[in-house]
Amino acid sequence: MTDSQAPAPTNPVAPTPAGVRTAADVVTPELVARLTRGVAGSGRTANHTPFTGEKLADLPESTPEDVAEAFGRARAAQPAWAALPVRQRAGVLLRFHDLVLARQAEVLDLIQLETGKARLHAHEEVQAVAVGARHYGRKAPAYLRPKRHGGAMPTLTKVTELRQPRGVVGQIAPWNYPLELSVGDALPAFVAGNAVVMKPDTETALTALWARDLLIEAGLPAEVFQVVLGEGPVVGPEVVRHADYVSFTGSTRTGREVAQGAAARLVGVSLELGGKNAMLVLHDADVEKAAAGAVRACFSSAGQLCISIERLYVHEAVADEFVARFAARTKAMRLGSALAYGADMGSLVGERQLETVRRHVEEAVEKGAKLVAGGAHRPDIGPLFYEPTILDGVEAPMAVCAEETFGPVVSIYRFTDEDEAIAQANATPYGLNASVWTKDARRGHRVAARLRTGTVNINEGYAPAYGSAQSPMGGMKDSGLGRRHGSEGILKYTEAQTVAHQRLLPMAPSLGMDDDAYAAFMTRSLRIMKALRMR
Repeated sequence: MTDSQAPAPTNPVAPTPAGVRTAADVVTPELVARLTRGVAGSGRTANHTPFTGEKLADLPESTPEDVAEAFGRARAAQPAWAALPVRQRAGVLLRFHDLVLARQAEVLDLIQLETGKARLHAHEEVQAVAVGARHYGRKAPAYLRPKRHGGAMPTLTKVTELRQPRGVVGQIAPWNYPLELSVGDALPAFVAGNAVVMKPDTETALTALWARDLLIEAGLPAEVFQVVLGEGPVVGPEVVRHADYVSFTGSTRTGREVAQGAAARLVGVSLELGGKNAMLVLHDADVEKAAAGAVRACFSSAGQLCISIERLYVHEAVADEFVARFAARTKAMRLGSALAYGADMGSLVGERQLETVRRHVEEAVEKGAKLVAGGAHRPDIGPLFYEPTILDGVEAPMAVCAEETFGPVVSIYRFTDEDEAIAQANATPYGLNASVWTKDARRGHRVAARLRTGTVNINEGYAPAYGSAQSPMGGMKDSGLGRRHGSEGILKYTEAQTVAHQRLLPMAPSLGMDDDAYAAFMTRSLRIMKALRMR
């Protein structure tokens, strides 16, 4: 579409409250100096706000040598940290929880300025980090407690499983959730006794540095948490080259490169990658609730969320009513850039995201898709604003049909057969998140079990599964390896060590038995253990 063909803007602009803070009020030289203290970097770089494109701060830029030095400092500090009782380490997380909630206004401003998202969507990060800090602050001692197991010879072999920290975790964090996907992922690594060297995205580094500063205030030794900054292709491979374990969140393409680098060194890796997530609205769904839920599921953080919904499968029996209600809600969403509550959606984060969104929408419309809502760039609000967009009639080979958009665009597909809808939802290389809407709980659970995604939410988009910190979260297929949250989210940062203590008799011929007698004795013993249903 040319500019003359582009649809007229429809979404209203959220009013800016009187007395709202500006970037200059928030990102002061004093704040930047405090947050960057101790950051490894002999060069200089900068970050910018998507709201206007203006520079926020000058930041240190790390060279490969700086990264190596950061790992050296972390490695030197890690043993003393790991030697502390786990409850003492967990206490840091619980104090951090309280500090985050008490000083949330500070970080909400930074998140908004660095990502362009609406304040309520920024608050999702505060919630997620607080939940994670509380969970691991309470549960880490149980997750890491030595565990007794049955031994090779009952009563004679005493076996204990220990959990040892891996050492120094290298973490590469993305720009879209700069609080939750940076420090949120680091918290279980710390409480497990590791040090962390983190590479946040430069454009959202202030948020991650604020979290580091607050963790140090909560009692974390400063040397245990190192931050390096710089271009991903330069600094990222250096993090992988030095780490004892790698945690990465980002694109599937880059995730493959990270996995290859870690595999070459035989170190573990966890990857949360892309998604083309589906929502299924079944024939018996509450249409009004489903329409309201779709707004949250599709347009939170302007769709720049790995687990947001980009494909909507709606049963033909309710499709017209659902689309009408969903479109009305979408067109009423208020767009805005104020550092205050009130806007329903903010900005895209960068030119690359805007270009992808425009390409997907324009190509789909040119090939016959219908714009139900949105489809307009909104430079009247800010350079990277784009209206929440609904497309109908999307078909292959339109790029939006299969490629991850990572923006405020969703495609609607109608169905009549539930099995067909499930097959279509699964017909993607991705497998991160899904959503099912129905009034029948049993039907919802049956459908959920057939979806090949790491998380499924019934009658909500993504928040219940992600916010349930005791349960694992992650992707299948091209959406990643490993899990965050729950026992898997902390045990991945440890090495399992088995300590077996043999008592009284050796695992060898004894008490005058020769080899034949010992073999016969063990054969009888094995049969008896099976008969007694011993594990």
